[in-house]
Amino acid sequence: MTTAISEHVAHFVAMKQKLGYRFKTDAGMLASLARFAADENEAFIRSETVLKWASEAASHRGRVNRLHSAHKFARWLHAEDARHEVPHKDALGHRSRSRPKPHLISIQDIRKLLTAALAIPPVGTIAPLTWHYLFGLISVTGLRLGEARALTLDDVTPDGLIVRDTKFRKSRMVALHPTTQDALNRYLVVRCKEKTDDRHLFVLGTGRPPGQSRVSAVFLQLAEQTGIRELGATRGPSPHSLRHSFAVRSIESLYPGADPGRHMLALATYLGHANVSDTYWYLESTTALMQGIAEAAEQAHRSGGSHG
Repeated sequence: MTTAISEHVAHFVAMKQKLGYRFKTDAGMLASLARFAADENEAFIRSETVLKWASEAASHRGRVNRLHSAHKFARWLHAEDARHEVPHKDALGHRSRSRPKPHLISIQDIRKLLTAALAIPPVGTIAPLTWHYLFGLISVTGLRLGEARALTLDDVTPDGLIVRDTKFRKSRMVALHPTTQDALNRYLVVRCKEKTDDRHLFVLGTGRPPGQSRVSAVFLQLAEQTGIRELGATRGPSPHSLRHSFAVRSIESLYPGADPGRHMLALATYLGHANVSDTYWYLESTTALMQGIAEAAEQAHRSGGSHG
């Protein structure tokens, strides 16, 4: 008996999610493809049908995304059964990944932002300390904003932070520098005096953790106040810039002779990336990085190049 495409989709999605991918958007698209194929009375993936289905999306980007999702699914099916055709992923145009311009924040500017956070009202409550230590923790650990907001009192251990159920449904231990551990301990002295049943590490005077939109709004206020971001600008540094800046600083501070490949693998694990290629996504051409590349190229040129 021939297996329905919808069943193949269910197995493919389950496999992806077991590997740690949320895969919600792709799962929805592939379910749509399965229904479309069923309406066409087809039990196998056919390139013509996939293109017809993908072309029904409202925008060019939507059509390309549909096709790319179907392409990966079809390759997986084709490996087991050659009767499934694999449509060319660029048949409807190339997929463009528009990346917003990164905004790296210097250590000096981070210090300005953290100092300004201590003056955020209402003064005399835990709120100013929460903003100070929340942004400070992200800047020295590279945690995602959602990960930092989700931390609970039980996640702070002598060995570091336990980051649970992250972006890829995996937990990890994040080691802390002794100075970071000391800073967290100072915050905990105040935090544990708060009269609330909520177990989140970072809370406001309400006894509840700040929402993501609130965090972004406060960061924007501080960034404009300290001159890190232009007043009224539509684009500029965001809380995610603290994570991005941490990743770049970690590469800039590599000691001479260090193995960049091993460092990137360790950094990918520390940041909670599923693939090391995702870590390279964070790195931009800074003056320090470009200088290192130029020096390496010059050394290779003087030694006659490398054929390895």
